[in-house]
Amino acid sequence: MRDTKISRRDFFAVGTAAAASGLVARPSDAGDRGGKPTSRVVLIRDRAVLDQEGRPESEALHRMLNRGLVELTGTEDSASAWKKLFSPEDVVGIKSNVWSRLPTPPALEEAMRAELQRVGVAPGNIAVDDRAVKSNPVFRRATAFINTRPMRTHNWAGLGTCLKNVITFTERYPDYHADACAPLGSIWLRPELKGKVRLNALVMLTPQFHSTGPHSFSKEFVWPYRGLILGFDPVAVDATGARVIEAKRKLYFGDDRPISPPPHHIQVAETQYGVGVADQERIEVVRLGWTEDALI
Repeated sequence: MRDTKISRRDFFAVGTAAAASGLVARPSDAGDRGGKPTSRVVLIRDRAVLDQEGRPESEALHRMLNRGLVELTGTEDSASAWKKLFSPEDVVGIKSNVWSRLPTPPALEEAMRAELQRVGVAPGNIAVDDRAVKSNPVFRRATAFINTRPMRTHNWAGLGTCLKNVITFTERYPDYHADACAPLGSIWLRPELKGKVRLNALVMLTPQFHSTGPHSFSKEFVWPYRGLILGFDPVAVDATGARVIEAKRKLYFGDDRPISPPPHHIQVAETQYGVGVADQERIEVVRLGWTEDALI
């Protein structure tokens, strides 16, 4: 099932302006609509990915990741998909998120590590990190990154997104907190990141759709969505995740309840920093797997 008016062939025909400028490292996954760049993301869900306690099932999560990546890259199998993005010569940092209430699942980190090794990347050239990326020796010499984190509402940015996840590459986080974290897109222009993030994986297994203050968490405001959103364009990935959160908030509260503060850093990343595509009319969402209560 596809949420699009553009064919897959159209998307593979040419690259986006963002890819051409080197802001986002990726295969040619997107095209052009009326002179404006377009992007493509994969939303994959699996009812069996969570156990009865809401914990990720490692094998199911690994299968989801690989199936989604095959679709995203347009390859025949998962081995080919990973080889399209990484080579044995790469040094790869997996940028994770360790927030204790809703961290990146270790099972997902390990699946990524295993697939990189299957490509031929040496174990010593792979590292998973979050808050110590600036001092991590693998990250300091990395030729490529995978960027992954769970989606959640956020007191300063409106949403904790893939765009925001790279803030730990900066020297002073508060420099990016003004105007609901509008400057986050500028981080992607830093030389240590520009053109090196080859995959963004927004974790939507149990996303948080509402919060009430800094570092707020309540089991009332998470739900088993059982999904991943994969893409080469972090802006398109985050914009798609935001649609899910907005739809869940409307369902839960019974009316339109805008995310507060508004997560306009996603839009600004496109309009001011040219990092990707935020307009949902120019994002192809390829849907795979379980479709019940998908919300978008």
